[in-house]
Amino acid sequence: MSSEPGIIIVGAGECGARAALSLREGSYLHPVTIIGEEVHLPYERPPLSKKILLNEGEPQSPAVLDELALQERNIRHIGGTTATAIDTSAKKLILSDGRALPYSKLLLTTGATPRRLPNVPTSSRIVYLRTIDDALALRPWIRADMHVAVLGGGFIGLEVAASARSRGAKATIIEAQERILKRGVAEPIAETMASLHRRNGVTIQCGVSVLDIEADEQRVAISLSDREMITADVLVVGIGAQPRIELAAQAGIAVDNGITVNERLETSVADIYAAGDCCSFPHPLYGGRRLRLEAWRNAQDQGILAAANLLGANRSHEAVPYFWSDQFDHTLQIAGLADEGRSVVRRDLGEGAFILFHLDGEQRLVAASGVGPGNRVAKDIKLSEMLIAKHLILPIEALAGGVNLKSLLPRAA
Repeated sequence: MSSEPGIIIVGAGECGARAALSLREGSYLHPVTIIGEEVHLPYERPPLSKKILLNEGEPQSPAVLDELALQERNIRHIGGTTATAIDTSAKKLILSDGRALPYSKLLLTTGATPRRLPNVPTSSRIVYLRTIDDALALRPWIRADMHVAVLGGGFIGLEVAASARSRGAKATIIEAQERILKRGVAEPIAETMASLHRRNGVTIQCGVSVLDIEADEQRVAISLSDREMITADVLVVGIGAQPRIELAAQAGIAVDNGITVNERLETSVADIYAAGDCCSFPHPLYGGRRLRLEAWRNAQDQGILAAANLLGANRSHEAVPYFWSDQFDHTLQIAGLADEGRSVVRRDLGEGAFILFHLDGEQRLVAASGVGPGNRVAKDIKLSEMLIAKHLILPIEALAGGVNLKSLLPRAA
């Protein structure tokens, strides 16, 4: 190790941990430090709404970096500490305990925080789900004699409702929009997921807003705009997330629906990069449209890319967006942006599984969304991801019919 200050990563989630690992895999020999607000070592978040709630034994979220990995790679982890300021001229990061850490380059992977309900009482019966501590606090409410109310019909809300029903709890979803999964999921997919939940005993109420929430030691009461009152043992709030931009904004770094970065994940300040849920970036597949993606795959991809560019690779982010969700015995997978296509072609795969192909005006595949039991759609979604990346104009009849999607990929020269 040299006397160079090295690279500091602010944010100890999936993205930051992957970046740290990639720096060492890229033979970076100077100090690597990860700063995390949680005391826990970096762990994966997808199990929080699924396995952590479902497992009967002592729950554990899979670690991205454990103590042994940190020691072997000489990565310093400072947990339970907040970064409060960036001195961009002196190139120092200021911590909540007063320390000022010098850096050669800085990577912000500060993630996102759950969107909070205004004017709601603080109560152990009102839960937001972002961290493993949140999941552990929710677990005691997920059992057969409980009623779990969920505010928000997005991925998190549906996954929590599915976990609650799978453990025998009563579950009610409250969604202000006219249907669940309104953002970025095609209506036929949403209808399939709604039907799946209802078959498994979940109550779904759409098109209603919350007028008031009261909580005491016995229950939480939710007053709705249709004059109904829902009484539950716990309320899980899943109404979206906001990017953590405070540290960047205070340092004068440009923000626009997240920390603004270019295609190489560079911010507006030299030697400072951002990646993952906290940043917005231009995507070449969609005409440079600026995106901010809250997805496990994106966190991985951008963490690895940021590390490469911190080491001078000068590579652009071109990965196809990918989202997935497990609910009951079904898996929903999306490659690309389902709100981009102007026409949709359906391919049925049997056993209640199907894929929707989203095409632009020139019949280029821009997204594919599929749902079905188990992994029925996984192979075709993976192939669709490859087709999207190639910018191919595709025959509709081949997509709708039984043609193997692999045959539509250009052969290597």
